[in-house]
Amino acid sequence: MNKNVLLAVIALFCLVMVQTGCQNASAPPTNRADNAATTPTPRKIDKAAIEAEVIKLEHEWADAVKNGDADAARRVMADDIAIVNPDGSTSPKAEEVEAIQAKVVTMDSWEIVEPKVMVLDENNAFVTGRGVIKNGKAKVPNSSKTLDISGEYRFLDVYARRNGKWQAVASQTTPIATPAKNQ
Repeated sequence: MNKNVLLAVIALFCLVMVQTGCQNASAPPTNRADNAATTPTPRKIDKAAIEAEVIKLEHEWADAVKNGDADAARRVMADDIAIVNPDGSTSPKAEEVEAIQAKVVTMDSWEIVEPKVMVLDENNAFVTGRGVIKNGKAKVPNSSKTLDISGEYRFLDVYARRNGKWQAVASQTTPIATPAKNQ
C-alpha cells in the first residue's frame, strides 16, 4: 500500500474516532416529571371561580332542603352520590330527593358557616364547614314523632365537575355535640 494512501486511511480513521468520541452520548431514558419534552404544560386553574361555584351550590342545597325544592336538590346531587347522615346511616339520591319533596325535615333556617373549599384540580374539589340549623324538626318514618335537629353540624362535601357541571358526589354530616365558639 502506498505510504500516502496509508496515511490518508489512518488520518480518516483518527478523524472518525475523534468525531464519534466528541459527540454527546444520548441521555438515558427518564421518567422524571420535569422532562419538558414529555410533560404537558399544566392548565391554569381558576381556583377562585371553583370555590365560588362550590359555595354557591352548598347554599343552594341547604335552601333546597329548607324549602322542599326537590328539583334544586336533584341538580346539586350527582346520581351516584354517597351520603352519610348525621346518625351514621346512608341514603341514595332518590331517597334524599323524596324526603326533601315530602318535607320530612323542616327548619326556620340553615346557615352555612365558615365554608372552606379545597380545589384538588380543575374537576374535583371538596368543602368543609359548619351548618347551623335553627328550629329544625325531622319526622320519624312510620311514626307521629318528630325529632329536634336544631344545632350545629360539621360537614364535608365532595364535588366533581362532570360534563361541565359541578355536582356533589359525596357528603358526610356530623353533629357537633358541644358547639364551641370559633370552631
